[in-house]
Amino acid sequence: MFYQMYEMSHAAMQPYRAYADAVRLFYSNPVNPLSHTTFGRSVAGMAELFERSTRRYGKPAFNIEKTIVDWKTVAVAEKTAWSRPFCNLIHFVRDLPARRKTDPKLLIVAPMSGHYATLLRGTVDAMLPHADVYITDWTDARMVPATAGGFDLDDYVDYIVDMLHALGPNTHVMAVCQPSVPVLAAAALMEARGDHFAPSTMTLMGGPIDTRRNPTAVNLLAQEKGIDWFRENVIMPVPWPAPGVMRDVYPGFLQLSGFMGMNLDRHITAHKQFFMHLVKNDGDSAEKHRDFYDEYLAVMDLTAEFYLQTVDTVFVRHALPKGEMMHRGTPVDTAAIRNIALLTVEGENDDISGIGQTRAAHDLCVNIPDDMRAHYMQPAVGHYGVFNGSRFRAEIVPRIVDFISSYGKENRAPLRPRLVRTAKA
Repeated sequence: MFYQMYEMSHAAMQPYRAYADAVRLFYSNPVNPLSHTTFGRSVAGMAELFERSTRRYGKPAFNIEKTIVDWKTVAVAEKTAWSRPFCNLIHFVRDLPARRKTDPKLLIVAPMSGHYATLLRGTVDAMLPHADVYITDWTDARMVPATAGGFDLDDYVDYIVDMLHALGPNTHVMAVCQPSVPVLAAAALMEARGDHFAPSTMTLMGGPIDTRRNPTAVNLLAQEKGIDWFRENVIMPVPWPAPGVMRDVYPGFLQLSGFMGMNLDRHITAHKQFFMHLVKNDGDSAEKHRDFYDEYLAVMDLTAEFYLQTVDTVFVRHALPKGEMMHRGTPVDTAAIRNIALLTVEGENDDISGIGQTRAAHDLCVNIPDDMRAHYMQPAVGHYGVFNGSRFRAEIVPRIVDFISSYGKENRAPLRPRLVRTAKA
C-alpha cells in the first residue's frame, strides 16, 4: 500500500513538475532579458531545483565511448556477453589491433544495493586502459515479471559462477561493496570442487565481510531491528502498471531515503550550493552537481528474497565469518581457497563498511599463501572514494593493476594441494 501511495503521489506531482520546467525554460531562455539578471536566474534556479527534487530518475547510461590504451585513443563499444532475467553482463569492447597482446579479463561485480551498475562508471573507465573489462548490470526487480521466478543470495552466487564459466579461465574478479560476500562465497565453492574456471585474483573493495568489526550505523540498525522487522516494514509488492507487478521487493526509494538520511546535512548543503551556482551563472559547477545526482538519485528495486537473505546472512547472523554460511545446503568453506590471489581495499573514512570489515577476508582465507595476498587502506576517502574519484585513479588503480599483472596466468604457480588448516570465526 505504501508503494502505491508513493507512485500516486509521484504521478500527482507531474503537472507541477511540468509547470516548473516551463518556468525554468522561460527564465533561462537567452532571448528573455530577465535571464541575464539575478532575479531571472533565481526564478529559473528555484524551478529547476523543484523539478529535480521531485522527478524519478531513470537508469543512466555508461556513455564510455573511448579510452586510452598504449598512449593511443581507442573506441569502446558495449556488448552483452551473457544474459539472465536479473542481470546482463556488459563487455566494454576496445578497438585494439588484432595482433596486440591480450589484456587480462576483469569481471567487475557491481553492488546490487539500490543503485545501478553505472555508479561504477568511473571504476570501469579507470580500468579500461589496463584490462578487458566486463561488469554485472543488475536489472531493476520492478521490471522483471513475476513469471521469471525469484532471485535470492544463492542465485546471486550462481550467477557469479556462471559468468566466470562464460568468461573462461584466467579471469580476474573485482567486487565492489555488497558483492564481496557472494564473490568470496563463489570463489570458495569453486575452489572446493576444483573448478578450473575459478578466478586468478579476487579484489574485494569496501565489502561487509565481517560487520562485527567497527560496525557502522547501517550494521547497527540491522543488529538492533532483526530480520523480522525488515520483513514486516520494508518489503512491498510492486504496484501496477510496472512489468513486475505484485512481485515482493525492497523498493529503491527506501534505500535512497536511508542513504540520504545518513548525510542529510551534506545533501542539503550541496543543493544550496547548486542553487547559488545557478544564480551566479557558474555553469561548470552546476553541471557537476547534475551529473552526480543524476546518478545518485537513480535507484532500482531489489527482490525481497535477495534483500532479506542478504541482511540475515551478512548483517544479522554474520554467517560467513562464523563459518556458518550455506549455499543450497553446501557449507561455504573459505579455507578451501588456496589458488586465488586476494587483494582487499578499504577507505579510511568509510561510513558504510567500517575499517577492518573487508580485511577480515584474509583471516578467513587461511590457505592463501602470504605472497599471494595484499591489503591497502586508502587515507582520506569515504565509501564512494574506494572505487571512484581522483584518489582511486591515482593511488588505488595502480595497485590493482600491479596485483592483477603479478598473478596472471603466465605467472601463476601450479595448483597447490589442499591443506588441512581451517578458518576460525
